[in-house]
Amino acid sequence: MATYWTLGCDADDPQRLAAFWAFALGYVKESGFDEPDNASVVDPDGRGPAIGFLKVPEGKSAKNRMHIDVRVAGPGPWDMDERARLIRQKLPELVAAGATVVREEWYDDALGHVVMQDPEGNEFCVA
Repeated sequence: MATYWTLGCDADDPQRLAAFWAFALGYVKESGFDEPDNASVVDPDGRGPAIGFLKVPEGKSAKNRMHIDVRVAGPGPWDMDERARLIRQKLPELVAAGATVVREEWYDDALGHVVMQDPEGNEFCVA
């Protein structure tokens, strides 16, 4: 049996980041984490890990060493044209929620993933 775990994230505005990631991943806010200095989101089906956000005094200063991949196409193998369609369909939703598109990455002739930044500049990929 796997160990239950939470992804911990530093934040300037934990509530704003929690709201963004809840939207991006289809998560919900975890009850009991509604203070200005902390927030947490959970998978409503209880399968994925919780993601916690803690206010820290310093801002982001370098590229993330770890990041989240939003896998809109689900597990492979994929029809790469359909996968690209699903990726492109998700981008405007995330931009409307506060994300920024950074660049596209291609695998030969197929769209591999799109690098984005969340509202605080943390990189993530839509794949």
